[in-house]
Amino acid sequence: MQFINSSDAAKKFGAIAQLVQSEPVCVQSHGRPQMVMLSPAEYERLRRQDRRVYATTQLPASLRAAIAAAQPSAQAASFDHEAKK
Repeated sequence: MQFINSSDAAKKFGAIAQLVQSEPVCVQSHGRPQMVMLSPAEYERLRRQDRRVYATTQLPASLRAAIAAAQPSAQAASFDHEAKK
């Protein structure tokens, strides 16, 4: 990922528009990320990924074991009564 400051992004928009076709560009202001620019193809790929559903059998065994062993935080456990209605 390329990083560019916001003032350069404004001056070099055309060049950045070409660059995002091959990799994302992070626009920073005062050294902090403000936005990430990416190609329409990458955006659509991410949108499709967001909606993808996986069967638990497709997860690695180590991840299934970690999920099975997970314990809720004390704050989350305070909502248990809502699930037992």
